[in-house]
Amino acid sequence: MAQKAFEFPEELYYDKNHHMWVRKDNSATIVVGIDAIGLDNLGDLAYITLRPEGTVVKKGETVGTLEAAKMTGDVFAPVSGRIIAVNNACVENPGLVNSDAYGKGWLLTMEAVNWEEESSQLVHGDDLEPWIAAEIQRLENQGFDA
Repeated sequence: MAQKAFEFPEELYYDKNHHMWVRKDNSATIVVGIDAIGLDNLGDLAYITLRPEGTVVKKGETVGTLEAAKMTGDVFAPVSGRIIAVNNACVENPGLVNSDAYGKGWLLTMEAVNWEEESSQLVHGDDLEPWIAAEIQRLENQGFDA
């Protein structure tokens, strides 16, 4: 059986434990969304809840929930910081995440407080391809149709 092809833009960073992507916009601001494998495992999103602007979170804490046809999943902070914006367009129309996960389907922006240290724990650059292959294999072994 052929593996699905998943899009993983190389300029992004990925939280390998929670399938979140991160785009660094400037010195401290990051944009966060769900990556292609995470989205594929959830299916078509029906409902999104996100913690409000101003919320301070630590890396790995829940910042929201994605409800879909297949299951419900948590949104985790890929790094520590303060939520500075929530993508209300996605909250109102969760299908935007399914149709444009790396563009209009971003979930929130954060002001990262420890980017230099915490970003080193995210997958990026040359580490991306082997991680994607291993993750697809891991999910297939668990019975997911990756």
